[in-house]
Amino acid sequence: MSADTSSPKSPSPKKADAKADPKEVRQFTVGYDDDGIRLDRWFKRHLPDTSFTTVAKWARTGQLRVDGSRATPGDRIAAGQILRVPPPEAPLPPGAKPERERVQLSDEQIAYARAMVVHRDPQALVLNKPPGLATQGGTKTTTHVDGLLDALSYDDEGRPKLVHRLDKDTSGALLVARTSRAAAFFAKAFSGRTARKVYWALVVGVPSIEDGTVDLPIAKQPGTGGEKMHVDEENGLPSRSRYRVIEHAGNRTSWVELQPFTGRTHQLRVHMAAIGHPIVGDGKYGGPAAFLTGGISRKMHLHARRIRVDHPDGGRIDVTAELPTHFSESLAGLGFELSAADAFDLEEEKGPPPKAILKQRAKAHAKSVRKERRGERRGRGTRE
Repeated sequence: MSADTSSPKSPSPKKADAKADPKEVRQFTVGYDDDGIRLDRWFKRHLPDTSFTTVAKWARTGQLRVDGSRATPGDRIAAGQILRVPPPEAPLPPGAKPERERVQLSDEQIAYARAMVVHRDPQALVLNKPPGLATQGGTKTTTHVDGLLDALSYDDEGRPKLVHRLDKDTSGALLVARTSRAAAFFAKAFSGRTARKVYWALVVGVPSIEDGTVDLPIAKQPGTGGEKMHVDEENGLPSRSRYRVIEHAGNRTSWVELQPFTGRTHQLRVHMAAIGHPIVGDGKYGGPAAFLTGGISRKMHLHARRIRVDHPDGGRIDVTAELPTHFSESLAGLGFELSAADAFDLEEEKGPPPKAILKQRAKAHAKSVRKERRGERRGRGTRE
């Protein structure tokens, strides 16, 4: 197929020459009407028969390029740029399934992925995910656990499958299924809330109730594109978390155990911020107050310490994950001893105080914190 050399102000690239060799790499010039749109949107407009999966595969393997540079589906394109597009893929015969293309990983990537494994059996893996590594890809996120799973296939076994997620900046135990049967089994365990997880966190301040439950509904915060959640009494989904103070350093910070009884996005982060004790390093929900001075890392201090779930072949998986360096150094710097932490009793969920009391306490606490912060902001603007 010949390149489109039309002016950038043309409304769209020229259509393919029907007599062109279907194996030939294609080139298109971005038109004026496409200036600033995402690359995946360009495909929907001009090559609608090309699936997003195919576009993502071309990007991942370096075949999709903009002005000679590798591109991703989420990149914005500009009028006049040249798109290099691989030849169209031949349609599959009826009933045939596409072959999965195995990602070619470097030796360093394979070693990195396998170093995360803390439990391995024929049905499951448990990884100790480091902070800063996303679980799945997204716009401008090219390194993630999902992209490293081919390294964990080992002897040409089936590709492992994610069954739940951790936030990018949250570290700790991440369960991965090794078979389709295990993936379905674990998915049911998480949706049925029989899987149990315990997190460790450092939070700002000291909760007035040392062993409590937060029962506040959570919804996506309008205007954030779903990137941020908030407590929403009217439209939120039921969300319930338990916390227990392990130790505290004066009134400055507390080391807490957390157990989510529901699985909402950012649930623990939202709940702790809602009761006035945001997780240390969580600027998204705690603002500037979430960062402590005195040598405490600015990274988020939230770690999936333990996961327990029934095994598809009988018995249970019960795994703990060691803390990342920044978290363990913060504990040591604050004088906390690891021996002080006793894991939650995961056999049963203890009965909480009445829901109305919990909500009233959380609302009152959150209101007092907001008042204090407003007072601080007014104080910074005055002069003696």
